[in-house]
Amino acid sequence: MSHDLFEAARDAMARAYAPYSKFPVGAAIRADDGKIYVGANIENLSFPQGWCAEPTAIGNMVMGGGRKIVEMAVIAEKLALCPPCGGCRQKIAEFAGPETRVYLCDEVGVQKTMTMEELLPFSFKTEILG
Repeated sequence: MSHDLFEAARDAMARAYAPYSKFPVGAAIRADDGKIYVGANIENLSFPQGWCAEPTAIGNMVMGGGRKIVEMAVIAEKLALCPPCGGCRQKIAEFAGPETRVYLCDEVGVQKTMTMEELLPFSFKTEILG
C-alpha cells in the first residue's frame, strides 16, 4: 500500500522549487477520503519564507476535501530517510493520530516506517488543546 505513496512523493520531489538550498523534498499523503495529495518544498529568496513539502501536501489535502492523514511518505533527493523537520512534525500531528504511519524513503522505495508517536512524542494534542 505504501509503494504508490512512495511514487507520488518521488514525482512531487521532481517538481520542487529549491534553487537556494538545492535540497528537493517531496511528500505524499493518503487521506481519509482515500485520495493521495502531494507537495514539494517551495523556496523563496527571502529565507526562511519558503515552505516544506509536508505542509504543501497538507494544504492540498485540506483544499481537496481530505481532513485526516491516514499515512504519509517523505523523500529527499540528497538525504536518504529524511524525516520531517520539527515544525512539520507538529503540522502533520494536527491532522494525524499517534499511530499514523510515516514512510521514510530513498531513491528505490520505502526504507523505514515510523509512527507519529515515534516522530513526535509529547506533541501538542489537537483533541486536548483544540
